[in-house]
Formats: sequence, C-alpha cells, structure tokens
Amino acid sequence: MKVFNGTAVFSGVAFGKVSIYKRNEQLIKREHIKDAAEEIKRFEVAKQSAIEQLKDLYEKALIEVGEAHAQIFEVHQMMLDDLDYIESIIGMIEDQKVNAEFAVASTADTFANLFEAMDDAYMKERAADIKDVSERVLNVLSGNSSDTGTADMDTIIVADDLAPSETVQLDKEKVKAFVTIHGSSQSHTAILARTMNIPALINTNIELLEEYDGKEAVVDGFTGTVYIEPDEMTVRNMREKQEKHVAAKSLLLKLKGKESITLDGQKIHLYANIGGVEDVPKAVQNDAEGIGLFRSEFLYLNADDYPTEDEQFMAYKEVAEKMRGKKVIIRTCDIGADKQIEYFNMEKEENPALGYRAIRICLDRKEMFKTQLRALYRASMFGKVSIMFPMIISVEEVRKIKEIIAEVMEELSAEKTPYRECELGIMIETPAAVMISDQLAQEVDFFSVGTNDLTQYTLAIDRQNQKLDTSYDPHHPAILRMLKLVADNAHQAGIWCGICGELGADLALTETFLQYGYDELSVSPSMLLALRDKVRKTDLSKRTNEESAL
Repeated sequence: MKVFNGTAVFSGVAFGKVSIYKRNEQLIKREHIKDAAEEIKRFEVAKQSAIEQLKDLYEKALIEVGEAHAQIFEVHQMMLDDLDYIESIIGMIEDQKVNAEFAVASTADTFANLFEAMDDAYMKERAADIKDVSERVLNVLSGNSSDTGTADMDTIIVADDLAPSETVQLDKEKVKAFVTIHGSSQSHTAILARTMNIPALINTNIELLEEYDGKEAVVDGFTGTVYIEPDEMTVRNMREKQEKHVAAKSLLLKLKGKESITLDGQKIHLYANIGGVEDVPKAVQNDAEGIGLFRSEFLYLNADDYPTEDEQFMAYKEVAEKMRGKKVIIRTCDIGADKQIEYFNMEKEENPALGYRAIRICLDRKEMFKTQLRALYRASMFGKVSIMFPMIISVEEVRKIKEIIAEVMEELSAEKTPYRECELGIMIETPAAVMISDQLAQEVDFFSVGTNDLTQYTLAIDRQNQKLDTSYDPHHPAILRMLKLVADNAHQAGIWCGICGELGADLALTETFLQYGYDELSVSPSMLLALRDKVRKTDLSKRTNEESAL
C-alpha cells in the first residue's frame, strides 16, 4: 500500500481505479510556410472551433455547476477574441512566415510570462487561463482531443493539474474523485469540484507513474489522503467512513421544513447565494429561507451589450416569483476586478481589485445604474425584493445612491409604473466600511458581510494566489474582531446583519457567528442543510454558563 497526502478541497470518500491523466505533450515545431493568408485562415478556423467548444462547455457547466461557476468559459471565449492576442498570432504568421501552431504557442508563452511577472495575484492566475485556451486552439490545429473522459467505471483521475474545462468534462457517473499534484484551494477548478460534489485533493505528493495506472485506490476527502492498493483494514475503515457520510447526508434531508434554531432558542435565517434564475431550483430544493445574494452582474457578463431594463426586469421578476414571497436580496452590478466585460470599455489597471469596480462604476455611469434600479423596483411588485450595494467605503456613497433611487421612484411614479419600496442594504467588504459601520448603519436597513474580499483586503493576500495558501487565514483574529464589530454596530442601530461570503458556510465558525448575533447566513445551496444541522445542534447557553464559571 502506498499513501500520499494532499489538500482536500471537497470532502467524501471515493473508491476506484487510478487513471493517470497527462495532457497531450505537443512538440511544436517552427515551420516555414509559403502562403501566410492560408495559414491565417487555418488559425481563424481553429480559433472559431475552440470558441464553439467553449460554448458547449459553458452550456454543460450551466447544468452541472450553475451560472456563477460556468462564467469562466465565457471569459475564455473573450480571451480568444482578445485583439492583442489575435494580432500577435497573425503578425507572427505574416511577418515571420511561420506555421499557426508555432505562432499560437509563442504568443501563449509571451502572454503567460507577462501575466506571471505581474505583482497582482489575480493577474498571475490569468497565465493559466491563457495557456488553457491556447492549448485548446493547438489541439484543434493538430487534431488532438482534450477530453478527460474515461471508458472505465469508478475512476480516480490523477493529474499534474486540471484546467476548469477539463474538470467540467469529467463524467460524474464514472469519475469518483480527482487528485492533482498542483493547484490552489481557491482556484476555479477547486471551486468547480466542490460545486460538482466530487471528492478532490490538490498539492498531493504523488508522481504520475505509469505503474499506478489501473491500480485500485481510495481517496479520503476528509483527511486529504489517497491510498493506492490499500490493504484490507484501510478498505474496511474507508467503507465505514463512506457509509457514515452517506447516512449523514440522508439525515440532512430530514431537516427540510425545520427551523434554523439553536437548542437554547436562538433563531438565524439561512439563505442561498445564486448567480442567476437557473440556480433558484437548487435553492428551493435545499430549503433556502430566501435568497441572500443574487449576483446580478451575470446578466451583464452574459450579454454582448448592456442588458436593457426589460431584460433585467424579467430576470428579477422570475426569481422573485419563484421564491414565493421569501426575501430575495439582489446585489447591484459588481463588475470589475476579476469580472471584466469588453463592452464596458474600461482601461486596463495595474491592480483591478483595488480599482474601478462595483459601485464606483455605477455611480460614475449613472444612466446604467438607473436602468438597473428601475428594473429592480418594477420587479418589487412580484415578491419581497431587497437591494444591496457592493464595495461601499463611505457614507457619501450611500447618500448618492439614495438620491439616485429618489429620482428613479419619482420617474416611475410620474409614469404610473407600479413599484414597492425596497429594503436597502450594503455589503461590508472593506476595512473602511467596518470602521465606519456605526455611521453606515444609520443610512441603511441591513448589512451583509462579503468575507471573501474583506479577508483579502484586511490581510493583503489574494486568496487565488496558491503560493499564499498557507498564509490566507479567514479565521484570523483581525477578521473575527471585524465581524463582531459590524454585528454590534448594526444591532445598536436597530438593523439586521448577515454574512454572504464563503466564510458563512464554515461550520467551524457557525457557533461564533451565532454568539456575535448574526441574523442571517447566505451560502451555496448545497451547504444549507448541513448548516441548519449545525445550528440546531448548537447550545449557546452552555458556553455562556461555562464562561460564567471561569
């Protein structure tokens, strides 16, 4: 028996045969060509074929993992249409009279090196995306397949790393787990694995040896361990662990319809995060008490131009109706940073995470903002709609927002267009917002803490930078103190307070959030019942009694 250890990104136990996955090692040769125009045409046909493949992957990912996570494949399509990228390839073919394969490979290396040399961790991550989309074009040019599928049942994929496109292509009926040598716990691939419910390990100290191919193996997604040719005792222990896990998941289904209330009577609302209308069924199936974060920016990301008022209205209306009177909190457009849109015509920034994004764009592009607000207020007639504004850093911003809302209401009233007043809230995502949360609380009806960005900005660590995985600590005392301060200031002002970042699903902190008095946690639909189970098993009075006795 051989034992290897890695970092688990999704729990569970999986049995299967090892399938060593290696990408097609393409030896790209520089070849002289006579007809540059013909070679350029060949590249353009391959590029279009790659885009069509990505469109198919997007549709598959929509079904498998939802709109929010499928978005990476639209980003990849945009990369293939990037003018700098295309001009570099065509320029090499024309000027140097080289074959398309060499031009694509050279351009990919150049662009990837540029991204990797940048200080911004998000931009470093784009190097892998450039390599992924270029590899797809090269596969088309050479006639190779990039399929990760396997004919064997109960397979455990072992690879150096997996691109998001490769992860989505995994056949969940056959592939029971994947194990990679590299990877980041916050990468698109890791997030896709969690969403697809596939046990997965990254940063595993295993080698891609042919001798492992076809061997029986078991992956323990709880401890981050993979056993190749496990002995009888290990198999027995893992079977027991797997059975307990399956039984626990079955028990969770019995929590549907139950209140999210602690043993000592403290109630908390458990809402779902969604990326679009198609995610609502998952929220309903997992008994969400409401929608705590509707990422409206995906309406913009899915469009070739600014979505119209009616297009937005129909989407918001549909979600509100499907939630049948339950609260639906819609975040206004949060474009920028890692979500770039070509038709927004935004200048390239050295550090987009700290740049022109979210509410800054909305306040600057007032007509765009008013279009969204009009759609939101019209949709308020069809459900319990609340509106939330991202990346707030000042009271002045909130007051400007309220002035624009007053204009929108006045226009709708003049047109005799029906609407209801909506609860207004802001996301607490910056240390600045935390420190003035007492003042901000006087302006709004609720807070929702975006712990992903708050952690990044507080610790000065990009969570997608795998080199900093060991330093990225969402349990850092500074983060927890901030969360306590935000809840205290909210309640002192008489408003409610929730969390919609990934930390809300961290069961190790559920009791802490309850102690802080958080009124709501909004998480991925798949985490709702496990979170409810944790809440219902918590007794805060015991801790209070223990503290009193000390």
